[in-house]
Amino acid sequence: MQRLPLLLLIAYLSACSSHNVPDDYSSWSVYLGDATSSHYSTLDQINRTNVAELEVAWIYRTGDADSTGRTQIQCNPIIIDTVLYATSPQLKVLALHAATGEAFWKFDPYAAGAVKEGIGINRGVSYWSGDKEHVPRVFVTAGSKLFALNASTGKQISGFGEEGIVDLTQGLDRDVTGLSVGARTPGIVFEDLLIQGSIVSEGTMSAPGHIRAYDVRTGELRWIFHTIPFPGEFGYDTWPKEAYLQVGGANAWSGLSLDVERGIVFLPTGSAAFDFWGGNRKGENLFANSVLALDARTGERVWHYQVVHHDIWDRDLPAAPNLVTVVHDGERIDAVAQVTKSGHVFVLDRETGEPLFPVEERSYPASDLKGEESWPTQPLPLKPPPFARQRFDEEDITDISPEAHASVLDRWRTVTSDGAFVPPSIQGTMIFPGFDGGAEWGGAGYDPTSSMLYVNSNEMPWILEMVELNPKGASSGSGLYARNCAACHGSNLEGNTDQSSPALTGLSTRFSAEVVREQIIRGKGFMPPFAFLTESELDALVAFLFGNIEPSVAPSDNENRMSAHFAGSPYGHTGYNRFFDKEGYPAVKPPWGTLNAINLSAGEIDWTVPLGEFDELSARGIPPTGTENYGGPVVTAGGLLFIAASKDERFRAFDKETGAILWETQLPAGGYATPATYEVGGRQFVVIAAGGGKMGTKSGDAYVAYALPNR
Repeated sequence: MQRLPLLLLIAYLSACSSHNVPDDYSSWSVYLGDATSSHYSTLDQINRTNVAELEVAWIYRTGDADSTGRTQIQCNPIIIDTVLYATSPQLKVLALHAATGEAFWKFDPYAAGAVKEGIGINRGVSYWSGDKEHVPRVFVTAGSKLFALNASTGKQISGFGEEGIVDLTQGLDRDVTGLSVGARTPGIVFEDLLIQGSIVSEGTMSAPGHIRAYDVRTGELRWIFHTIPFPGEFGYDTWPKEAYLQVGGANAWSGLSLDVERGIVFLPTGSAAFDFWGGNRKGENLFANSVLALDARTGERVWHYQVVHHDIWDRDLPAAPNLVTVVHDGERIDAVAQVTKSGHVFVLDRETGEPLFPVEERSYPASDLKGEESWPTQPLPLKPPPFARQRFDEEDITDISPEAHASVLDRWRTVTSDGAFVPPSIQGTMIFPGFDGGAEWGGAGYDPTSSMLYVNSNEMPWILEMVELNPKGASSGSGLYARNCAACHGSNLEGNTDQSSPALTGLSTRFSAEVVREQIIRGKGFMPPFAFLTESELDALVAFLFGNIEPSVAPSDNENRMSAHFAGSPYGHTGYNRFFDKEGYPAVKPPWGTLNAINLSAGEIDWTVPLGEFDELSARGIPPTGTENYGGPVVTAGGLLFIAASKDERFRAFDKETGAILWETQLPAGGYATPATYEVGGRQFVVIAAGGGKMGTKSGDAYVAYALPNR
């Protein structure tokens, strides 16, 4: 390891915040390319005529992947001058030479014990260029901690927070002791502020997702916006009176976009918690499921647009909005394009939030779950058309084989499949497109030269089954498991199909009770911490997991508080269940994953092609089906669109005008991340994190950079 060269440090000190939004889109110094989240680059050394000649320029292996397949790298790296900043499967921060992959330094946020939560995922870092008195710094989150690192050394900045750390559980204007608060997606720097979203639990015990801005020099909290409004604030009347003290969620977990000139930050928010039953949060629930436009300097609301009212389907806004310019009614208009899990694009005036195309408030049936008051209408844009199918009817059942069709038909007939926004039920409700989109956290790419939006989409059906719970058993081991664990690990401890939540059967043969207890408190992998459980509740839950007789649970203040809360939340669910045929393929007819080009000025889809392939199905004569996919595209002035994302673990370049594949290569593991492209020393590179670990595929530890041959 070595420090950054002195010349680079001098370059940092002379840089300014223009790193955040380059006029020519030629750098990649901000998550997703620039502050507008464009995913776009003006570089064209690699283009349609020569992309087939791409070769590996360098590979950097982090060495810390989990061999059991439960780690990922979802990071979109940033490049400052000749240094690439990224994160590893175990959330180590890396500074690499962008032309060679040589490591300058590595920082482990877990090494000093400051982070107590389990290792989850991270999608990137933020960068501030410094000033005459403060060195450039890199911001990164791990668990509940926000770190500020010296960009040239990787050391913590002692003058920021407490020895370089800010605790994200503090400063929420509410006691969230024991609840999970962190961040997976980097914040964005504006002037001397780091504006930061968060990830919180989606269960009944959840922290609020308020938006905060921190001083980049000191870590001091400069402003907060309450996404669950307090008394006297706009939107307070869209919730029950005590919601701001009790309800969680409504968090901006998926990324931020910034209009530097206007000084407005745009944030997409998620659903309120609990995801699938809202009887204790009756109302529209502003500002959950909304595009928020805030004054970046003060945090004051400029406008909002809610895309789902009173969400009971987990329809979080999955990605940072794209800041775009379109020609509408003959005028050039700056706008915001927000993709959704349901496969829609909302195109909103950037200054007012008014839709540029008509939006219909469509009526939907009422919920039959007790205590629930589903909202009677949901907004659906009439243009552009959806980029994912909206219904899974009988004629849509897979036909890749007669056996597959028959097995799916039997199950399909047992659940309600009547389109989007049909309320959850005990019988079972088809969620299509599924919980992971439509669009997912990879987001969309935007070409400012053509007003074309490029978005990859999933068309995977999922089945949501609600389960009525016994409020009297809220603090028993089985009751605690049903409320806190079954959604991920299954009602019978069987785990789920993509390995992100392992089976808990036979736990006593693999771990001691002490280890399991500690993992429940701290969290592990994608599992959040459950530190709000009392000692007696932990005893009961561990006993249940180990198949022992559950100890009696003594009443406690926490138990009484939880029981009262659960009494208002009488339902759980059987988990996040993909709907497969008997061979393990999606239950719906292909395509199962697509790449789409949408003309935002015309409000029309220009082309759609499958994204990904199952070789074994192709060998049977079935045309490419597309696969589930995670991670977004990169669009370039060279006429190309680069994307990995697909389950077949390949990296591809498409012709952005036609959707034709011009180049593809096999990665060492799935590239479930958004690539980056940049130029160093006159040579253009494209880099992708090959971290794997999703959809049951193997985990990896590689960053792979490609370039044209160095002749």
